[in-house]
Amino acid sequence: MLSYWEREAWTRYDVIIIGAGIIGLSTAISLKERNPKLSVAVLERGLIPSGASTRNAGFACFGSLTEILHDIVANGEEATAELVRARYAGLHLLRQRLGDEACGYEQHGGAELLFEKNISALDQLERVNTVLGDIFPQKAFYLNNDAIASNGFNTEHVKALVQSDFEGQIHSGKMMRSLAALAQERGVMLFFGADVQQIEEGGAEARLHLRHNDDSVVMQAAQVALCTNAFTAQFAPELGITPGRGQVLVTTPISGLRFRGVFHFDEGFYYFRNVSSPEGQRILFGGARNMAFEAEETTALTLNDTIQQELERLLHEVIAPSAEFSVEHRWSGIMGFHQSKLPIVRRTEKNVVIGFGCNGMGVALGSTIGVETAKCVLGQ
Repeated sequence: MLSYWEREAWTRYDVIIIGAGIIGLSTAISLKERNPKLSVAVLERGLIPSGASTRNAGFACFGSLTEILHDIVANGEEATAELVRARYAGLHLLRQRLGDEACGYEQHGGAELLFEKNISALDQLERVNTVLGDIFPQKAFYLNNDAIASNGFNTEHVKALVQSDFEGQIHSGKMMRSLAALAQERGVMLFFGADVQQIEEGGAEARLHLRHNDDSVVMQAAQVALCTNAFTAQFAPELGITPGRGQVLVTTPISGLRFRGVFHFDEGFYYFRNVSSPEGQRILFGGARNMAFEAEETTALTLNDTIQQELERLLHEVIAPSAEFSVEHRWSGIMGFHQSKLPIVRRTEKNVVIGFGCNGMGVALGSTIGVETAKCVLGQ
């Protein structure tokens, strides 16, 4: 149970944010930028952020050619362009707030590998460049087939390579530590191990019932921002947000690894990059969720052996066929998805605002969604 002093000093705030991932912390920072006098607390159920923010692949990207073509079919050209604009602006804001060194940002560009089954996407290359024409200082994508062999990819499998110079990569752990430090520097209170069980509406304040260790605690706030991404369905099932597990592996250091940058294929369902470590260059490879959509619609932080085996096969056969390596690290993270892939930022109750919109693009979208969520909380 809490003492009188704890109840008086630690349990009531102007705004409480549930979720200390990139959207939650970005919302907190944006609130303090707009009104430094606000008392703001962030509640996180894990020891560190438990969803995808510290468990992603660290892609500072805005979408590959085939992924953007898929989005155009689903949402139209105008909505897709605005989504890419938000991703690109979010990456700029993240770098501006933290600085490149603090988030381990590296600019090596990005590329998509095209196989026989999706080579027809090249027919739409200039159309996509036109749709995105006023977002980037020059063409977003261009053909660079010479890079297939020079990067060491299997030329029998990879039929084309579409390059983008505007993508980069980050160190997700450093980024989230720096974001948390910035929030605390602005006066935001961070609580870890705070598992919110219920949001009680009514009156001038919302009451949050949570568990910490074996204790039940009630905290109160005039406004609550729900920034739990994949776990939003616990509090707002009507929004149709579902979890999606992303699985990742990292190899041992590879002598003479030939590529640098972030790479995608198959509408972004597969993604790989180099990772610079003190021991040398490694390959990080993740994805294959499309092999088992139903099984991967889970919040369990476990691994699927079939997916892991497929990732290893593609590593050896397509990505680095001439390299010697083994797999040294494996993990999973939980992303949040919505059918439209468009952000959801809106008030759902008198005291509650939802901030969601990653769909696998949390690094890019998190900062801009944090800005919009803060504006919604403040009624702006």
